[in-house]
Amino acid sequence: MDTRATEQSIIEALKTIYDPEIPVNIYDLGLIYEVKAKEDGSAWVEMTLTSPNCPVAESLPVEVEQMVVTVEGIDTAKVEITFEPPWDKDMMSEEAKYELGML
Repeated sequence: MDTRATEQSIIEALKTIYDPEIPVNIYDLGLIYEVKAKEDGSAWVEMTLTSPNCPVAESLPVEVEQMVVTVEGIDTAKVEITFEPPWDKDMMSEEAKYELGML
């Protein structure tokens, strides 16, 4: 397995998940900090939420795990939530900022 290609496939899959309050996918929103794929078919995603009180704090990590295991070559996924560093709008991609009228 080419782990770099698999990681890119995971990122592309994550771009199909949208924040329910903001019309931008979670990757371009800057919520995904790190994606790791391993030769054994497992994947690890470190992500954050826009705030600790985010209304999807329970469901979004589960949705991310479910999406990651749809990627070819990935059998299991673990999502770790962190608030270090805290999310802010500077973490958004240029596309996301443009979509939200911030550019």
